[in-house]
Amino acid sequence: MSKRLYSKRSQRATALVTSLLVLFMSFGLGTALLSLSTSGSRHVVREEQAVRSLYAAEAGLEYKKMQVWKQFKVEQKFDSFVPWQSASPNNPMATVGGDLGGGLRYSCGIVGQRINSNFSRELTFRSVGWIDRDNDGQLDNGEPRTVLEQTMEFTLDRSGVFDYAYFANNYGWMYGFGANDLIVNGDMRANGNFDFSGGAPTINGSVYASANNKLVPPAAGIVNITPTQWTNSFYNSQNNPRARQAYDATRHGAKGSATYEQWRDLIYDQTGSIVNGRVAGAVVADARGTKTYGGTVLDPTPTQELPMPDLDDINRYINLSQSYVDQKQTFADGTPNPDYGQGAYVEVWNNSLNQYQRISTNGVVNGSAVLIGTSDRPIRIHGPVTFTGDVVIKGFVQGQGTLYAGRNVHIVGSVRYKNPPDFRGTDPAAIERQNEKRDILGLAARGSVIMGNVKNFGYYPLYYMRPPFTKPRYDEYGNLIPAYDATQTDSYGRKRYQSLYSDDYIASISENINQIDAIMYTNFVGGGNIATGGGGCTINGSIICKDEAMVLYSLPLRMNYDNRIRDKGPGSPPLIDINLPRAPKMIPKLWQVLSGGTGQ
Repeated sequence: MSKRLYSKRSQRATALVTSLLVLFMSFGLGTALLSLSTSGSRHVVREEQAVRSLYAAEAGLEYKKMQVWKQFKVEQKFDSFVPWQSASPNNPMATVGGDLGGGLRYSCGIVGQRINSNFSRELTFRSVGWIDRDNDGQLDNGEPRTVLEQTMEFTLDRSGVFDYAYFANNYGWMYGFGANDLIVNGDMRANGNFDFSGGAPTINGSVYASANNKLVPPAAGIVNITPTQWTNSFYNSQNNPRARQAYDATRHGAKGSATYEQWRDLIYDQTGSIVNGRVAGAVVADARGTKTYGGTVLDPTPTQELPMPDLDDINRYINLSQSYVDQKQTFADGTPNPDYGQGAYVEVWNNSLNQYQRISTNGVVNGSAVLIGTSDRPIRIHGPVTFTGDVVIKGFVQGQGTLYAGRNVHIVGSVRYKNPPDFRGTDPAAIERQNEKRDILGLAARGSVIMGNVKNFGYYPLYYMRPPFTKPRYDEYGNLIPAYDATQTDSYGRKRYQSLYSDDYIASISENINQIDAIMYTNFVGGGNIATGGGGCTINGSIICKDEAMVLYSLPLRMNYDNRIRDKGPGSPPLIDINLPRAPKMIPKLWQVLSGGTGQ
């Protein structure tokens, strides 16, 4: 009995001690949980504050960058950057502030500028985002904040529009061409819709469209049909010296190989694909993504519009012409460059003097000029030459350069290279060495590039050079730019499609246009009446314009892209730099968080 009694008491005592231990343990655990909970809540709050202030700082940074980019994109010069040369972290300039609601605010400014070259500036932006606890619009001590800094490079660089045989800013169109009527050996693009109607022409290359809400009406950015294309074998069988080659694995290497990478931007391939992370071969790309001619989707990402250079400020090109000096001492084959150290010039043969006459002074022609060349006495060009008026041109051309017109370029007959390029061969380096010295011409108009005898212009082509065919658009600031109208009278008292020379004189020197060897660029319309005397027309180069209005009077029309003006990749200039118009670019550089969190 005693044993049993002792046993019960012992159990009760043990139970009591155990209960006390559990109570104390529970109390300690509760205290620990309370401490951990409080610490965790504080951590969550700090994280939330850091995220919110980072969001505000990023918003301010993006707003300021876009503000600078929009102005630079419109002006296409660095004049507005000059006051910011003294910017520093202690002297931020051009600051902006904003209230995002919910106590979130930002302030962003320019804190540094680096001048890399005449065509490049680096701006450093610093942005602070904070939680304005007392809602006084000021950043106070102890208010959570995040500070970001980013450097952006703004450049006037070779424009991507020169990668195409045909580029139209407003919309691309090809009307009434069958597979044998229009043959384009190169890529085509529009900053809007691209419409093929009345037939499916042959495009041995890619076709691009992009959405453009600045056009009136807005463009959805659609290529309406898939055009015809040649097979690689049939393309190669044409043996065209002025066209890029078609892909042949035995010559150009397996896709993805080092040999293929040497050739990929110099060849046509009927089969579109993704090679080494980017599109290769012929594709159809628009706001719906990029697909092969057969319809296979390669990339669903919508295309984007390409900014066009703006030639409105003719003084920029006068300065370019006056300051130009040829810096190339030798060619790739080791032979000396005879024009090394020379400035820009244009020369024509003077029959009265029986010698060449240089009509430019320090790279500039004040007024207009008529340039006519023959096979024996071609027009000689070197570097960028600026005419303050019109350029009227026909015949043979020798040399390498671009003619800038303060008004129009009038092509009044075929324009041919004396020494044209030949893109055939098995060695890309040998092909480049050969073609590096061959003739190449750029024709860039502040007004329009007009083809043909303007005295005979009637319903065609004038219908395509005025509304409703040409379209109005908005600029980056939302200002409406009226549609181009070639029949309007300009400040010279001439119709915009007419030359500053009389219609009778233009008629007296005009000839049938069967061939144009040139890279043509215009601020407005590129077009006119071509192939009026039969025989069709071949364009070896590019036509790049806001509105296109070429009317073909005989078939076929052929276009061969000249890939000597194409960039070889980031930081690699084209084979021949003829100082074509430049376009604005914005390139992200360093991005970093300088501080963040509670602002301690």
